[in-house]
Amino acid sequence: MNTSTSEPFALVHIVGCGLLGTSLGLALTQRGVTVTLEDASPAALGLALDYDAGSSRTADSLPPELVIVATPPDVVGDVALRALEEFSEALVIDVASVKEAIYRALPGVSARFVGTHPMAGRERGGAVSARSDLFTARPWVICEGEDVARQKIRAFIVSLGAIAIDMSAREHDEAVAVVSHVPQLVASLTAARLEGATPEALSLAGAGVRDVTRIAASDPALWVQIVAANSEALVGHLKSLHGDLESVIAALEDTAAKGSKAIVSQAFHRGVTGVSRLPGKHGVSSQLATLLLVIDDRPGELARLLTQLGEWGVNLEDLRLEHSPGANVGFAELSLSQSALADVESQLVDNGWKIAGEGE
Repeated sequence: MNTSTSEPFALVHIVGCGLLGTSLGLALTQRGVTVTLEDASPAALGLALDYDAGSSRTADSLPPELVIVATPPDVVGDVALRALEEFSEALVIDVASVKEAIYRALPGVSARFVGTHPMAGRERGGAVSARSDLFTARPWVICEGEDVARQKIRAFIVSLGAIAIDMSAREHDEAVAVVSHVPQLVASLTAARLEGATPEALSLAGAGVRDVTRIAASDPALWVQIVAANSEALVGHLKSLHGDLESVIAALEDTAAKGSKAIVSQAFHRGVTGVSRLPGKHGVSSQLATLLLVIDDRPGELARLLTQLGEWGVNLEDLRLEHSPGANVGFAELSLSQSALADVESQLVDNGWKIAGEGE
């Protein structure tokens, strides 16, 4: 047995070499863990092997201590059951984004199975998008399971730099319906409006439409599986959203009617309230301020900006870049605390930076 690592598990087998599986392989191998890989697709497996995310299992491979099922959601139950049977001493976890359907797919909850879900991902899937730091500081849900097994999985999750969160399978599915699955559907439906847009209209696209539609580039086949598996939790939220849309549509169809503008106003205000409840990077809700800078589109400008902010002790919450079509400038949107806004803005102006929207 490999004893060259102090990690919670020295021998890990990963089934599924997509984004999550390959990222896990990269993170674990970098920590000295012996990782073996498996995938129904020879091409996917070959790519993960080329990225040094692990090695193929052979007849001489030692039995794993942990099996991670990172397959598409519609086959997780079957794969987990097979892993429990094949590796009789190993703990088995999955990393799928829906949990209740998987527990139902198992004939009985094994003492060696724990359902989990790392809230980490990218718009593009597959091994080609894998990153060893994908799970750093990201929430990772732990669902039902035997206490000793759950504690071992908790240690494993923490070792990868993630934040372990306990939830039941039902609580998890309700939560991701609100914070992940509804936003994905809304982003995709909004992006679909762009299919018929004219080139002239698309040339006006700015940060707003890009922010709303960014995740619409995600894998459609995967999302069909996810929303179908979580339909019970999802439908209620979609019906509520549908009701809100109907109210706004009715108000906009007759803006002169009494109360119509109040309905629209309430919709916007509820949105502001909802956004304010999102946790900041330190885990607490906070109202952030934003500054939009004009930045020359040439090498070194972004580095110069970040260097100056660092020298001033500015703690950025977020940074977004946007290019201006047809111009040699772009925009850098800085998110920072309200209390730092005035001071940072003053220092930027004093150092020659242009705040977008200000006069000369």
